[in-house]
Amino acid sequence: MVDDKSLIAVVDDEESVRKALGRLVCSAGFDVEIFASGSEFLRSLQQRRPHCVVLDLHMPNVSGFDVQQEMKVIEAGIPIVVITGDYSAQGRARSLNLGAAAYLRKPVDDAMLLAAISAAVSGNAPPPSV
Repeated sequence: MVDDKSLIAVVDDEESVRKALGRLVCSAGFDVEIFASGSEFLRSLQQRRPHCVVLDLHMPNVSGFDVQQEMKVIEAGIPIVVITGDYSAQGRARSLNLGAAAYLRKPVDDAMLLAAISAAVSGNAPPPSV
């Protein structure tokens, strides 16, 4: 549980995953915003910035890598917890080089994801990958 209501953005193109992650993150005491695409999330940054982003890598049109690159360009300074069902050493390295705070495989262990989010929000470094 967290003391404040940190805002966590969940970005995943799969509706069932978005809903499940949203419920999980909300149950841990965070405020949650969910986005169906990388472009939708990037547009939202003009209005408000979350304390952490849970980001799927493999999405159509604007991938998680594209989102990470754009966040780096605009110097968003928002910690990113990457989740992916298509694990590869190259993808992991690329994502971590683009600044991911953690890199987790789907299906994501709930406790591991919440620990990574909490560490990212508090500024502590979570383990980079699991």
